[in-house]
Amino acid sequence: MYSEEDYLMLSGIQHFAFCRRQWAMIHIEQQWEENARTTAGELMHKKAHDESAIEKRGNLLIVRGLRISSRELGLSGQCDVVEFHQDADGIELFGYSGKWNPVPVEYKHGAPKEHQADELQLCAQAICLEEMFQTEIALGYLFYGENRRRSQVEFTSDLREEVKKLAKEMHELFQKGYTPNVKPTKQCKACSLENLCVPKLQKVMRVRDYMKQGMTSDDGQ
Repeated sequence: MYSEEDYLMLSGIQHFAFCRRQWAMIHIEQQWEENARTTAGELMHKKAHDESAIEKRGNLLIVRGLRISSRELGLSGQCDVVEFHQDADGIELFGYSGKWNPVPVEYKHGAPKEHQADELQLCAQAICLEEMFQTEIALGYLFYGENRRRSQVEFTSDLREEVKKLAKEMHELFQKGYTPNVKPTKQCKACSLENLCVPKLQKVMRVRDYMKQGMTSDDGQ
């Protein structure tokens, strides 16, 4: 169990799963660079995090910007949206009659990705909600702005274990203040910190290739 002063940003688990170096540059070195993609994403989250907007539609209660945390994970943050669905087997909510089941919904500006970074972030939110409300949450949703559709995410045991593993690694790196070396991949082009990280310049060139390049003239002779 972690103390509150040791909590890390929950949203960082998405960065960490995508690239450990990216996470360290943002959360340890405090580096950031705005671009069109990050600005659009921030605008979407700003709207989703309007804490004054609480809607009730029949058997559905929609809460935005709910602050969450987990002592087990040592993470804290905000949910874009938590939908509380009325259910006889759910939990009680102060100020509302009946019982309710919480379902986290995370908003993403782009499109569904090949990796599981978004799913891991959503699962981390579910674990926080489970700890806070003493309940179990089976699934949540990712809403992607590009296709304007929801993707259902089941919180399997494998996904939960991966969240716990990554959270532990995040705390270990943060305590060390360590930024991992770059490992250039095709994902680098999709990274908002590519210009700061400069993966091509940090890639180590073999001595033989370096000497060969230096001995070769512009005409290839």
